[in-house]
Amino acid sequence: MQQFATRCTPFYYYDIGVLTGTLEKLTRSARGHGFILHYALKANANNFVLSTIREYGLGADCVSGNEIKLALNMGFPPDTIVFAGVGKTDKEIALSLSNEIFCINCESVQEIMVIDQMASGMGKIARIALRINPGIDAMTHPGITTGQPENKFGIHINDLAELLSMVPAMKNIELTGLHTHIGSQITRFDVFRALCNRINEIQEFLYQRNIRVNHVNPGGGLGIDYFHPEKTPPFKDYFDLFSRYLKVYPGQTVHFEPGRSVVGQCGSLITKVLFIKKAPDRQFAIVDAGFTELLRPALYHAYHKFENLVSRRPVEFYEVAGPICETTDSFGQDIALPACTRGDLLAIRSAGAYGEAMASHYNQRELNPAAFST
Repeated sequence: MQQFATRCTPFYYYDIGVLTGTLEKLTRSARGHGFILHYALKANANNFVLSTIREYGLGADCVSGNEIKLALNMGFPPDTIVFAGVGKTDKEIALSLSNEIFCINCESVQEIMVIDQMASGMGKIARIALRINPGIDAMTHPGITTGQPENKFGIHINDLAELLSMVPAMKNIELTGLHTHIGSQITRFDVFRALCNRINEIQEFLYQRNIRVNHVNPGGGLGIDYFHPEKTPPFKDYFDLFSRYLKVYPGQTVHFEPGRSVVGQCGSLITKVLFIKKAPDRQFAIVDAGFTELLRPALYHAYHKFENLVSRRPVEFYEVAGPICETTDSFGQDIALPACTRGDLLAIRSAGAYGEAMASHYNQRELNPAAFST
């Protein structure tokens, strides 16, 4: 508590000990199978967090040109950077080609044609992977599922044969990989097993056409336990499953893109109670953090565990709401907390992923610097 007493709230607090402990388990589990990791910068791009992740030998998974620039500036080698995204601009593609990154994960036929043309003009060979939409329900929130036919992401399987017939004529394209990503915050392992089966089918489809790719990338999506912030994701079981069910051909490497599972549990959002407000059917704890600092509850009705860092009084129930001039600026109803009073500090746990990364200045709010503990 003492370390927070003089800080200006709200702010993000990162426990680097938790982060390094998570990275130890992650890298040990993955490398036991020879798997290669690319950290998804979209989850959290804090410089100190990134430098810690880089020290553990992870590459970078980027979804914008600025993320590529950041990864390069933070010391991630170009040959460990992958670039994904359904709407890459010409400027971003040129950046990828000029830096000769490991791979561009392509999501449409037209995108591949554009990359071929741009690579030709730059005198480059573009290494690409085909991001296939595998038609799998990730059994997660509809807003973060990416692998079903109605989603905008990936090349639909029905288009694959025609695309493969076109690739040989593209002289500045090198097809090096097969990529999928079916969603985020996935906790059901039967979903990942279904993904392995679908990738195996696609690989066989390629193999029958004498097409070999150097690497397979099942993406990321492993969830965390928001109800128990102290729990580390089940990395060993996750990678063991892929080792068991994913068919890998001789000479192929297998790549993953973890994000939330790396950083989610190391971060908390620290906020101060401003007012306690009574309403006919509830009482509000009005705090100084809002969806400008943590968007997930407003966007996905997502749950985060709350802790009162000050009070040891009997438990009461609150709707914890922020100061933003929007009704949706609420972190949830019926949140059980030791009775709150003005000035109490609350910790919103499991905010290490998609907290700071999605923060905004809406209502002209300022974002305070993060704090760290090792």
